Amino acid sequence: MFPCEKRLILEPMPGCEWASQMVLNPAMVADPDDPETLHMLFRASGPWSCRRMEGKPLPYPIFIGYGVSCDGGENWEFDFSRPALAPALLYGQEELKTDLPDFCPANGCIEDPRLFYFENELFLSVACRVFPPGPYWEHDQPDQCMPEWAKQENMPDFIRKNTTVTLLYRVDLTALKEKCYDYAFSYVSPLHEPNRCDNRDVFLFPRRLKINGKEKIICIHRPATPAAYDGFEDIRKPAIFLAAADTFEDFANGKAEQCCIHVPTEPWEANRVGGSWAPLELSPGEWLLPFHGKQDEKVGYTQSFMILEEQESGFPIVTHRCKERLFYADTDWELAGVFPTPCLFTCSGIVRPDGSLLMGYGAADSVIGLLKTDFKSLLEKIRS
Repeated sequence: MFPCEKRLILEPMPGCEWASQMVLNPAMVADPDDPETLHMLFRASGPWSCRRMEGKPLPYPIFIGYGVSCDGGENWEFDFSRPALAPALLYGQEELKTDLPDFCPANGCIEDPRLFYFENELFLSVACRVFPPGPYWEHDQPDQCMPEWAKQENMPDFIRKNTTVTLLYRVDLTALKEKCYDYAFSYVSPLHEPNRCDNRDVFLFPRRLKINGKEKIICIHRPATPAAYDGFEDIRKPAIFLAAADTFEDFANGKAEQCCIHVPTEPWEANRVGGSWAPLELSPGEWLLPFHGKQDEKVGYTQSFMILEEQESGFPIVTHRCKERLFYADTDWELAGVFPTPCLFTCSGIVRPDGSLLMGYGAADSVIGLLKTDFKSLLEKIRS
């Protein structure tokens, strides 16, 4: 374990139905007007008895909650009066209007937020499913709470299989700070092709990069089935991809160019790898990309880092990558929860004025922790 300080900051909230079971995987961003003010969006879930279908398990839809710290992350205030972003939780085929080309899959769950700036605008990416899960920590079956009509062969794959689709939203930080949640988020588009395969850990580089002489928007994503993309049929496990496109919409319509930058190679990432949060530019053309790996149900999730370097032609390449485990679950509250797999899963990192790196993370898929480490020392370790 690389030297760090870790502390628990949020547990499920008894009596708050939408956050009574799990809180985890927080995104954070510093306020541009005050670096000591940090804003957090976090994933939350609880039993939702009012939307249970007859003959189906109790649904556990996934919501996004909001919290704020005014002292650089030492103390936090969380708003449990209502979710900041909530799924619609509709089940009828007619009310969902699935035949529309602009259908938004944020109906059953909205999870794993990532907050990042792109060309000076604040954005949010979230992993969504059309229908809510049941008690997924007991039985990971995406169709547990689906209506039967949605399972028909003529339905699009992301509806019929209830796979994850990552969506992009613009964020009005002023509205978010004022808890005017209905005005804080505006839907943009999916960040990948919904029917290609399940896709998670999706977010953008903060600015366009030059790919083969043309300025492109670059998206990091982790397809569950890389072989679904032409030219990557030999990759058998979820891997880290870059996609280049001219517009946000081109990521979802098949016009994006794809590149795989990392496949699992070490024991601690044997099951899968994925990006964790948006890259930080260390120097012109050099980027720090946090990433995670999962070994199995016993070892769980590990956080690590790689450094990418832009090229005169083609996609950025990996120049440095830690082959050892850097941050992982080792305390009781990171190891034990309703979810049986040890987990330290970060969706956010902020370099603080004092030179520290502050990362928010989900622990044991049940609670939220903060990890603090020396950023300069971490970079020296990665470069070695």
